[in-house]
Amino acid sequence: MLEHGGNLVQAMAQYGHRRADWVDLSTGISPHGYAVPPIPPARWHRLPEDDDALIKAASAFYGSDALLPVAGSQAAIQTLPAIIGGRDVGILWPTYNEHERAWQRHAPVKVSTTTLCSASERLDTLVVVNPNNPTGERISRDTLIHCHARLAERGGTLIIDEAFADTDPGDSLADLAGRPGLVVLRSLGKFFGLAGARTGFVLGPDSVRAALAERLGPWCISGPAQFAATTALLDIDWQNNARQRLLDESTRLDTLLMAHGAPARAGCALFRWIPTPDARRWQEHFARTAIWVRAFDMPTALRIGLPADNTGWARLDAALAAGTRDGLRLTNEN
Repeated sequence: MLEHGGNLVQAMAQYGHRRADWVDLSTGISPHGYAVPPIPPARWHRLPEDDDALIKAASAFYGSDALLPVAGSQAAIQTLPAIIGGRDVGILWPTYNEHERAWQRHAPVKVSTTTLCSASERLDTLVVVNPNNPTGERISRDTLIHCHARLAERGGTLIIDEAFADTDPGDSLADLAGRPGLVVLRSLGKFFGLAGARTGFVLGPDSVRAALAERLGPWCISGPAQFAATTALLDIDWQNNARQRLLDESTRLDTLLMAHGAPARAGCALFRWIPTPDARRWQEHFARTAIWVRAFDMPTALRIGLPADNTGWARLDAALAAGTRDGLRLTNEN
């Protein structure tokens, strides 16, 4: 099993503490999720049908009607290799590890940001997470358009996982969906904080969407999830307020981390990526105080999300101070 954030059951089994005492900063999910209105009882009682309201709301939000609702982008990640294939597959690395697992039969090569354009000249399929997870690094829209053009002219495909793009969609290619050789994945789990609804969208050519629909089968998204997603996608005022709030809080996280010795970091508003050789020691240190973060080994780094309230911020500040006093580093520098 691959390691993921949000695994509090594992954390409690290893370190104790009551569930209510934990501050979970391990997922990159917004701590201020969308408050779904009461769900109509019929949504629970009836089998979910194709929902025109959901399609219209998603089309307006993403700027394209070339989309297919799916049970979270994970469903598409696992299914796309069987549909698209490719002899020469590349994945921007480091990144969300489910992509590498999904493509493992194709022996994917690891591509860096500096080799992305050259890789698009020779690969059949290129997978990019933008903004990247876990590093938060962003690839510009112009660069991605260039990569797609190079791939598409040889019949190749660019797959872009934009699960974290909703905080700042300026580099998104969702509005270009429908072009041959371009597949974009979106999810309501992170920015909207609706990870439990398991709702996402695949934006791409008709042939890809039809093949996915055939493989995933009927009733892909539950009726309650359809209702929650439609309501959230239409609430523009909430979206604008949430983007500003997350931007302010990510700046607050930068300030806090820098005060304890971390270098300034840019990236996704929902988390910060901190390269440090002490990543696992920091994870254990935080866990002893019931704070759960992600630690990575290749490369060694921490990913820390946003606390939900002032109590969480204060506890993170205190744990950072204690860790640095004990000699733990928030930088790769000696």
